[in-house]
Formats: sequence, C-alpha cells, structure tokens
Amino acid sequence: MDFEFIKYEKKDHLAYITINRPEVMNSLHPPANLELDKAMDDFCEDPDAWVAIYTGAGEKAFSAGNDLKFTAEKGYEAIKKTVIKGGFGGITSRFDCFKPIIAAVNGFALGGGFEIVLACDIVVAAEHASFGLPEPRVGLMAGAGGVHRLPRQIPMKLAMGMMMTGKRISAQQALEYGIVNEVVPFKDLMSAAKKWAAEILECAPLSVRASKQCAHEGLTKPILADALKAEYSILNQAQKSEDWVEGPKAFAEKRKPQWKGR
Repeated sequence: MDFEFIKYEKKDHLAYITINRPEVMNSLHPPANLELDKAMDDFCEDPDAWVAIYTGAGEKAFSAGNDLKFTAEKGYEAIKKTVIKGGFGGITSRFDCFKPIIAAVNGFALGGGFEIVLACDIVVAAEHASFGLPEPRVGLMAGAGGVHRLPRQIPMKLAMGMMMTGKRISAQQALEYGIVNEVVPFKDLMSAAKKWAAEILECAPLSVRASKQCAHEGLTKPILADALKAEYSILNQAQKSEDWVEGPKAFAEKRKPQWKGR
C-alpha cells in the first residue's frame, strides 16, 4: 500500500502504523484519517498480523488531534462529509477488531490524539509526552470517544477535571491515573513497545483476542453473572482452534507452543 500521510509496515506478525505529518504535530485531516482507516482495515483483516503498534513520527507529537487549520479553511461541514468507518485515526469507532493495539506515545497526545490513545489497549509513553482533551478551549468537544472513554478508564472526578478545564497531564501523571502502562525515555520508546508486543506474541492469538472481546463486551453487562453466561464469538472460535489443543500439549511436553492463530 502506498500512503502519503502515514507509514504502514508489517513484519513478524507485527503491524506498525505511524502518523507521518510531523510538520503539523501529526494532526489529522480527512486524507490522513482515510489512510489510517485503510491501514487499520488491513491490520484487522490480515490473518498474519497479530499485534499493532500505533505511533507518530518525530519527537514532538504522537498527534495533536484534529487539524484545526485545515478545518478552518475547508469548513466543518466539509470535514463531516468524509466518512471514516473506523472513526478518528481509523480506530476510535472500531468496535469489531479485537486484535491488541499498543500506543507508543512519542510526544503530545492531545484532543483526537488522546482519543486514539484511549482506544488502544496498552500505552507506552515517552517521558516528555503529555495528554489532554483541550477541545472546550477552542469551542469544541472530544466527540470521537474521549468524553466517554476517559470516565470509563479513570475516576470520574479526575476525568471531569481534565475534560472541563482542557488541561494537560504529564506522562507520569497519566501513569499514576492508570491511562499509561509504562513510561520510558524517548530513546527506549519503540523497544519498550516491541517488548510488550513480544510478550503478547508469546500467547495464543485467539486467546488474546477472546480476552479482549470478553473484557470489552462483558463491561456492557452490569451484572457479573450475565457477563459470565454471555456468548462471545471469538471465545467460541478459540475453543475450536488448533491452538486450544496445542497449548496444553506443549505444556505437557515441556516445549514452547507453536501458535497458528487458528
């Protein structure tokens, strides 16, 4: 695939998705969003792609969110006409992909950039990274899931404080809040993200996806017993897979399992 505003690579069951607009702090306009959507489509549909690492080019920004200059020039209505199936960044409305996605946050993750981070499963941040939903400061709202995901991931008062003031928090604060899994020096960011990916790849792919699906869909059921009794499509798929047999067999034979993802 040829892209102008992003980089997309795949190797050894890993997909690398990089926003490549460092000259505008990796902010996203409709053409960039469309490319990210296509890359995410490919990742989700490729049976050999098991984990994705999502990041931004350069050292300053993961993504500063919506490209406000582009919006000001073209008008908000023109922006809305562009249909992005997977939502902002190709990810914020993508509720049918249960493959693990790691955010490697290399700088500012603001507005839509933070919403992308919130839509990822594991977050590794560079020490200088910062996070925030500053939309109210420019007369907007974090409508790509930020106002819904943030209160589901951190305590309500902390979420409301961030959303109502638009203030940023540091990578260390994000770690303390539970938004981030690990904070590392910038030079170690990608190696840390790859380490997380490598640990995920040690597990059976369908078991990982079933865990993600059960966790997300189970949260929609307020009664625990209902979540436990519910049917989960990927769990059913995993239980019928070759890997479901391979795991216990490899354990009994004291060898490393050979996962096939089927």
